[in-house]
Amino acid sequence: MENYKKTKIVEKPCPLPFTNLPPDIIEMKVKDGSKIRNLMGYAIGKMELDSVRQILFTGSGKAVSKTITCVEIMKRRLKELHQITKVLFKQIEEIWEPIVPEAGLDALTVKRNIPAICVLLSKDALDPQEPGYQAPGS
Repeated sequence: MENYKKTKIVEKPCPLPFTNLPPDIIEMKVKDGSKIRNLMGYAIGKMELDSVRQILFTGSGKAVSKTITCVEIMKRRLKELHQITKVLFKQIEEIWEPIVPEAGLDALTVKRNIPAICVLLSKDALDPQEPGYQAPGS
């Protein structure tokens, strides 16, 4: 790979693993460079409103641990939250171009699966039979 340089990364869209989510649900997309203070300030402010009943945290790759940290902070701040966690894989494509085009090398496309996590937090009771469910206080 020393004769190639990465030129583009394409993330394939991944459908959310939850069904029956309200269309106006707040989705917190946690990125590797996201600041936890900024994420939590917004998320806690929204969840303290009576009109907001659910919030969804998503993160992939290096942001998985930051996503879990945000969820745990949220659960510690706002008691009585029900949680469902789903772990999945997200596919990305990396496009690698030859450094020296005259060398006769072709462009490469590398497909990789990276881990991702989706966590639904709800003030209302969720289905306890759903895989990944955690009751409040557990």
